[in-house]
Amino acid sequence: MSTTTPSTTTPSTSTTTTSPSPGPTHSDDRPVTADAFAERIFTSALATAETMSIYLGERLGWYDCLVQHGPVSADELADRTGTHRRYAREWLEMQSAFGILDADLDADPIRFGIQPGVAEALTDTASLAYLGTLPRMFAASFGQLPALLDAYRTGGGVSWAELGADARECQAALNRPWFDRQLAPALAGVDGLHARLSRSGARIADVGFGAGYSTIALAKAYPEATFVGLDVDEASVQMARHAAAEAGVDDRVEFVLADASDAGQRGPFDVVFAFECVHDMPRPVEVLAAARAALAPDGVMVIMDEAVSDEFAGPADDLDKIMYAFSLFVCLPDGMSSTPSAGTGTVMRASTLRAYAQQAGFAEVEVLPIEEFSFFRFYQLTPG
Repeated sequence: MSTTTPSTTTPSTSTTTTSPSPGPTHSDDRPVTADAFAERIFTSALATAETMSIYLGERLGWYDCLVQHGPVSADELADRTGTHRRYAREWLEMQSAFGILDADLDADPIRFGIQPGVAEALTDTASLAYLGTLPRMFAASFGQLPALLDAYRTGGGVSWAELGADARECQAALNRPWFDRQLAPALAGVDGLHARLSRSGARIADVGFGAGYSTIALAKAYPEATFVGLDVDEASVQMARHAAAEAGVDDRVEFVLADASDAGQRGPFDVVFAFECVHDMPRPVEVLAAARAALAPDGVMVIMDEAVSDEFAGPADDLDKIMYAFSLFVCLPDGMSSTPSAGTGTVMRASTLRAYAQQAGFAEVEVLPIEEFSFFRFYQLTPG
């Protein structure tokens, strides 16, 4: 998934994800009691309700209204957003009950406000702390629960296209501030790669570009290069073309509806990028082999994917946990929606990628010295 999110030391969830969370045992390894685990389920249900209430507030424009016009009463919020007053009041009270919004109980009627830090995380789409659209990914998958159940029974899948606009727009929005603000300086710190990208007339490919913000950020950072993006999702291609025109780089950026295996017909490329998409691919070895064949003689491939732990070890840190969640509901079903499928899933270990790269004919896989870039790790693949 291209759901993102921020730095592994200060992620956009505003929580640290580097230390393991306890599994379902007490610290002295006694079995968990039924009452204790029931309490855990209840706490999880509260978190789910909070997440989906944020979906309502983001989609209905209620948070934006609070930022622009707050504090507001329930009637004012409803009138300004074209929504129903009774629902607006219930939502505002729930948000205050959960400590998301502040309520002025002395006002008549009661008025609700939003603190700056909360507003930034929920509404500032340029902030590295932005997570306001994250609930859309869960809403997209929850809307496909019958299809997911069928896929789990039969070995089928639920495609990215079936997940729809909520999933597509969520991933794009979460990754965009990192591409816009951090991608260029991150790549500039990798000498050999930066030199390739800076060549006059360099040709760069971006495989699985999504909404195109990665390609656009590259085009802005490397004005002497031209770019070709390939993606199999038609709606994403249209989004990317519109974004490139708005950014004024559409004269050097071409977004095409094509499988990554078509890269060879459009090469050679000095660099082929794949941002947070290899784990979704049903046949990643074929894609990597096609990318390798499309490289110029001294070209390289760069893959950005989730910085999960090196191996499964039972109880895990929060990063692995959220990636398993995305895998269960989004990425694994997407990858399984086309057969045959490698069935990789979001929790793609470094060893798995190395194996794919070796099978595709790459001689070397190097982890690039790019740190604290959302939840991601960068790999450079060099042909033999």
